[in-house]
Amino acid sequence: MKIAPSILSADFAELKNEIKKIESGGADWVHIDTMDGHFVPNLSFGAPIVKSIRPHTALTLDCHLMVENPENYVKDFADAGADIISFHIESTAHAHRTIQMIRSHEMKAGIVINPATPVSAISEVLGLVDLVLVMTVNPGFGGQSFISETVSKIKELNTLKDDNGWNYEIEVDGGINDETAKVCLEAGATVLVAGSYVYGASNAGEQISKLKQSVK
Repeated sequence: MKIAPSILSADFAELKNEIKKIESGGADWVHIDTMDGHFVPNLSFGAPIVKSIRPHTALTLDCHLMVENPENYVKDFADAGADIISFHIESTAHAHRTIQMIRSHEMKAGIVINPATPVSAISEVLGLVDLVLVMTVNPGFGGQSFISETVSKIKELNTLKDDNGWNYEIEVDGGINDETAKVCLEAGATVLVAGSYVYGASNAGEQISKLKQSVK
């Protein structure tokens, strides 16, 4: 199980230190949420922030694009130093092309589904991606409650992966704590995104440890 704290919940004025905090606390990835105010009703950071972070950590930079037409941003994020780019199936008519673009820049490609989107919507690209991100809250804001109905999709993705010999990571994002982490692990998740659970506490490293212990 990999832990990917979301810097959406970090103190932006202390971003370098906030990333060092989770790195020393045992995080595996840094989850970076990019929002455009159109695909989701919120705005957040883009490729320049990724570029500013890259020199200060060796952790995997897991960039989650909550934007319309994500194919327009692939090169910028690649140039900034992203390791993974994930995009929503709901945000583009060109999923295959976007995956190919991401791979052409030597990054890993991920596909994302919202809570109301069925796994069948991404069936044609499951064999092409390195990661599938299941949103366990509606995207756009941190601090939301876990939507339990999404667990069945994690199970379905895990079964499809086993049945077809695929090797994508199954990532979950939204409402993750030590209790929901157990539920997701049992369903087949391999990467946990946690924002407010980690950064909303006085000791981020302690929270990461709790997540890792909860899934042993």
